[in-house]
Parts: sequence; structure tokens; C-alpha cells
Amino acid sequence: MEVSMDYFSQANSAPLYILVGVVLLFVAISCVLFIRKSYLAGLKMGMDRNVLRTTITASALFTVLPSISILLGVIALSGSLGAPSSWLRLSVVGNLSYEAIAAEAASQAMGVSLKDAASLTTGHLVTIVLVMTTGISWGIIATIFFGKSYSRKSTQLLNKSKKKEGKSFADWAMVAMFIGFCGTFIGSYVAEAVVFKHFLPLLTALVAGLVMKGCEYLVNEKQLAWMENFSLSLSMLIAMTAAVLLAL
Repeated sequence: MEVSMDYFSQANSAPLYILVGVVLLFVAISCVLFIRKSYLAGLKMGMDRNVLRTTITASALFTVLPSISILLGVIALSGSLGAPSSWLRLSVVGNLSYEAIAAEAASQAMGVSLKDAASLTTGHLVTIVLVMTTGISWGIIATIFFGKSYSRKSTQLLNKSKKKEGKSFADWAMVAMFIGFCGTFIGSYVAEAVVFKHFLPLLTALVAGLVMKGCEYLVNEKQLAWMENFSLSLSMLIAMTAAVLLAL
């Protein structure tokens, strides 16, 4: 327990908070500058000031509830990686599904588990964060060098697919990738339930799926289009609440 407490005191140390705060302050200032430049560009194009302000306000309001899922991800990872690292990873380019997979893969490679925070050390933390950061960086690097050509080629393929009936190869590829992604998680939950008689992950996933299905019904059948922006957050909130109640 002493090792665990020492680990968490370092994972949540003031220097880490300061470093993360500086990075996120830079990102926040960049966002403000981009908003200002976009606003001025809109005025230069002849757009109405009220329209621009309404758009900014509406966009800000509609990002509040969906961002709850990010906050939940920070809380979930903080129990293993500490608040600063989790805060940084999920505030810039990361997302919970990727970060959790990368962190767990790195920890398992070192013979430990994120679920057992008492076994983690600062060395594990450095390695896990390095793996997470390195893995997510390739998308940014690839976009810098290949973003324009990829976008141009994607537009050409999209225009071709519109002329054809049915789904294109890209559509089916995305569906297949998503099914594989979900199958990986659900498969591990089923295995955990069958082998170790641990049903909580599987039940939590089922609750999340039912909530998402309910949101989809409201969007498609009841024409509540605004629900689409909040479905992920609601699914996570309700599923996490269910997990806590089931674990009691």
C-alpha cells in the first residue's frame, strides 16, 4: 500500500499539474485565436454579426453535454494513471476508447494491470503515457504529410459512390472496422463472464447498448435530432451508474 500511495502522490504531483496546465492553456488560447479569426473572416465575407454570435453560442451550448463523456473518461483513467496524465490525454487528441486500450496493452506488456493500481509504479506510468502518446501521434503526423491528398482522394471516391446504387467499399470497410472494434470488447467481456464468472463488464455493456438503442429510437422515430449529440454521454452516464449499483 505504501508503494501505491507513493505512486499516486507522484502521478498527481504539482509539477505534473503545472506542465499539463501550461499545455492546455496553450491549446485554449489557440482555440480562442481561431474563433476570433473565424469571426473576423465571417464579417469580411459579409455575414451578419447576430448570425455569427448565435452560431458561436449554440455551438458552445451543444458541446457541454457531449463533453461529459470526456470528463467521465478522465475520472475513469485517473484511478490508475492519476489526474494530470488522464486530463492531458483526453483534452487534446485522445479519446477514452483508444486511451484505455493503449494503456491496458502497455500495462499488460509490463506484467501489470490498470485494474490493480497498487501494482503500478512511476516507471509503469512513464511507459504507459509514452505508448499512448506515440500511438496517437501518427495520425497527426500522417495528416500533416498526407492530409490533402487523402482528402482529395476521399472526395473522388465519395463522388463515384454517389453515382452507384448501394454502399461503396469504404462504407463496408468502416462498418467492418466498427464491428471488429465492438467484437473485441464484447468478446473479452463474454470471456470474463464465462471463465471468471465476472458478469459486471458484460452487464454494463448491455445497459450502455440498450440506452444507445433508446436514443437511436428517439432520433429516428420521434424526430428528436438533438438527442444524437447526447447519446454517447447518456449511455456512459447511465451505464456507469448501473455498474455502481450492480457492484453494491
